[in-house]
Amino acid sequence: MSECIQLSFAVCRIGIYTCFRGLCCKGPPPPRPEYDLVCIGLTGSGKTSLLSRLCSESPENVVSTTGFSIKAVPFQNAILNVKELGGADNIRKYWSRYYQGSQGVIFVLDSASSEDDLETARNELHSALQHPQLCTLPFLILANHQDKPAARSVQEIKKYFELEPLARGKRWILKPCSLDDMEAVKDSFALLINLLEEKDLEPSRM
Repeated sequence: MSECIQLSFAVCRIGIYTCFRGLCCKGPPPPRPEYDLVCIGLTGSGKTSLLSRLCSESPENVVSTTGFSIKAVPFQNAILNVKELGGADNIRKYWSRYYQGSQGVIFVLDSASSEDDLETARNELHSALQHPQLCTLPFLILANHQDKPAARSVQEIKKYFELEPLARGKRWILKPCSLDDMEAVKDSFALLINLLEEKDLEPSRM
């Protein structure tokens, strides 16, 4: 009987040691990759609100960006350091000064805006897609405010913005979004992270 007790005690000690070793010697998880992105769009498109919600910030503290702001947006497999640029008329002409070092682009548009604002957004997106510092980068284009009655569909936006001929050969994603469905917004960012990871794996050009 005593031998059985001693054996059980030994097995128990081994189990405790294995458990303790697993908990204490596992080590910290590997660091998540970080990507530097630029976020552009007209005033009122919803850039600040979307980024604030992704950072779990209170909507009461959201103030429209007048110059630029930087947010570290955490995801499970990456951290996006997003430089958001104000979208007012007097600021847009300086956007290109902040493009350097970007690894990807987020363009937010108000899908329920007036025809004039939509035309302006179209011109700004075309300019960004063709800019030398951005033209080879992955683009996430968010057609925001889909919860509004006047919102255009993704198909209408794609046709009006002439994305198929303009962005052929580029890495771009066009997705509908609204603050009412943040899970869909997160899914859109997950697709962008996939594009960023794919670009990381490309062989460097000599």
